[in-house]
Amino acid sequence: MTPVDSLDTMYLMGLKKEADGTREYIVKNLSFDMDVYVQNFEVTIRILGGLLSAYQITNDKRLLDLADDLGRRLLPVFDSSTGLPYKYVNLKTGKTRGEISNPAETGTLLIEFGTLAKLTGKAVYYDKAKRALVETYKRRSPLGLVGTNINVETGVWTNTDSHVSAEIDSYYEYLYKCWLLFGERDCKKMWDEGIAAVHKYLADEVDGSLWYGHADMNTGKRTATTTGALDAFFPGLLALSGDKRRAGRVQDSMFKMWRLHGIEPEVFNYKTGKVESGGYPLRPEIMESAYILYRTTKDPKYLSMGQQMWEDFVKHCRTDVAYAGLTNVETKEKADYMHSFLLAETFKYFYLLFALENTLDVNKVVFNTEAHPIRKTWKN
Repeated sequence: MTPVDSLDTMYLMGLKKEADGTREYIVKNLSFDMDVYVQNFEVTIRILGGLLSAYQITNDKRLLDLADDLGRRLLPVFDSSTGLPYKYVNLKTGKTRGEISNPAETGTLLIEFGTLAKLTGKAVYYDKAKRALVETYKRRSPLGLVGTNINVETGVWTNTDSHVSAEIDSYYEYLYKCWLLFGERDCKKMWDEGIAAVHKYLADEVDGSLWYGHADMNTGKRTATTTGALDAFFPGLLALSGDKRRAGRVQDSMFKMWRLHGIEPEVFNYKTGKVESGGYPLRPEIMESAYILYRTTKDPKYLSMGQQMWEDFVKHCRTDVAYAGLTNVETKEKADYMHSFLLAETFKYFYLLFALENTLDVNKVVFNTEAHPIRKTWKN
């Protein structure tokens, strides 16, 4: 997973020799003909997205062939009675499991499957992923909110907590980005209606700061005053959609959360100011938002913000051989792991924040939720 996830980052950074060597390694060694269950969402955003982005950068058709092979093996996840995808699929047998899923996993597929459809001419990829997104949206509450968990066989919510955090976050991201990438009017309509409900029921003003908390999808009643590292994608998405004022306020709140302990926690209670889950697995979302806000507003405060975060990040996470996640942001105790998204996302967004503006035009690419840049290279 790591070579594929990091390949377009190497090309963007100008590490062409290393990237070309990695590309050859991938083509010679990567096979999806394996009797293993994979999590559809993670494989889609990391490997399928990584292969498609690298193909667009290099025009190496072998990468597109790999993406097509993977996409074909993932298609059985959509074979539920609702069209909502199962969580897991066996790459060799096509057997599926995991009927309890979430909006992030059912609704964060169209950028990758849609791009695969456009580049291969196989509409089935686009149609299946779009249906999954629409079926998720159709099951919103009368208030316009979605919940945390849903049964893909019955379409019934098993957890009605609504928020923009883990298990929902990228569902909203793809509603807007699929409008940008494909001109998909259904997605724009779903975005406009969905984000209005988010602002109405999830926004929370505390001591002059703007946060987004949790509420029950059916009643709108506040259920928790927590946010965290994953929620920090939201300011960037708001800025991308043109809502720069609100985006700036939420980013200020997220940076306040970061500065409390010199690095952000996984879950933070903005009402009490207490950390509720102290891990930091090297997440990129707050850097992503700083990058998008800087590129869309040109406000140098986001460069300063990025510099502070970079210095803190290196200070607390760097080791002799790599970068380590933290088990607790308060004690700064290191964990013995490094996710591939550090290379795909965190380093990429740090680099792009400070890189020359012509390195990548934020208005001409759409990043998937794993930061793989996709360009519209097709006519319709």
